[in-house]
Amino acid sequence: MIREQSGDGSDGERPRVLCAGHVNWDVTLIVDSLPAPDGEVRIERRHQAGGGSAANVAVGLAGMNAHAALFGSVGDDESGRLAARELSSAGVTTHLVETTGETAVKYIIVDAAGEVMLLSNDGANEAFTPDDLPPEALTADTDLLHLTNQPPAVAAALAERAREVGATVSFAPGRQFAKREFEATLALADVVFCNRREAAALLDVDDDGNSPYGALRDDATLVVTHGAAGSEVHVRAHDRTYTHDGFDAEVVDTTGAGDAFAAGFLAARLAGDDHEQSLAVANACGALAAGEVGARVEVSWERVAAFLDGVDDVSRV
Repeated sequence: MIREQSGDGSDGERPRVLCAGHVNWDVTLIVDSLPAPDGEVRIERRHQAGGGSAANVAVGLAGMNAHAALFGSVGDDESGRLAARELSSAGVTTHLVETTGETAVKYIIVDAAGEVMLLSNDGANEAFTPDDLPPEALTADTDLLHLTNQPPAVAAALAERAREVGATVSFAPGRQFAKREFEATLALADVVFCNRREAAALLDVDDDGNSPYGALRDDATLVVTHGAAGSEVHVRAHDRTYTHDGFDAEVVDTTGAGDAFAAGFLAARLAGDDHEQSLAVANACGALAAGEVGARVEVSWERVAAFLDGVDDVSRV
């Protein structure tokens, strides 16, 4: 069954973005230190909220003035209902397949330095197929399709559909990058988000010119994150690299910081910013996320501008 809800606010001239991938419910436990084997630690704080990379990016984009929609799946349980309700409250239009079983729940253990340990169940966050997406959710009016971790065949099919209607395709495979065969999706993506290790694998070619992960598009943009050390953008078509050193910020919880980074970068590009400015916005969003507990924080052009005040001139009216 598809459960659909519309976020608040009029569309106006806002860019239209569809995110596809995991929808989770996160339980974050703040502890004094990460437990050793057979050890015990003290829980200092407990926090519950929605999670999942696709859902996190959709919420971030909605906060930065995009008309954001989300395609994914949840179980028919209280966690699924809470996740859907929170997304709608954040202004995200949802196309959620509701299936029998449990919604994916992530238990995130965070120590005083912001280091993270993740526990998860399988859940129902991959109980959707391309055929479940309503035709009106991805049309010629869609500016961007953002894909995150999901079954490779589903990601590739959605990317193909997006290219057919002229939408830009961005892809952030995340932790499953090396475990799943995403070559077909990578070959269709205009923008690819990864960390330094993943970028090295993508750019590594053998003597015959073959890459173990399949060739990126000649005009693809590769966005590489370096955690607290900043980020860079490789533009293959022009053989150009743009870098940003990141920001000094107090780290509380790095969960969701990469998703906030992606949302910031995409929002800036959709607004017409160049690569250097987009990196500044993205790093600001990542720093804001790392400074608070949970995978979701409030990001907006106003908050980014306040963060960058005196560093860069970023403003939106």
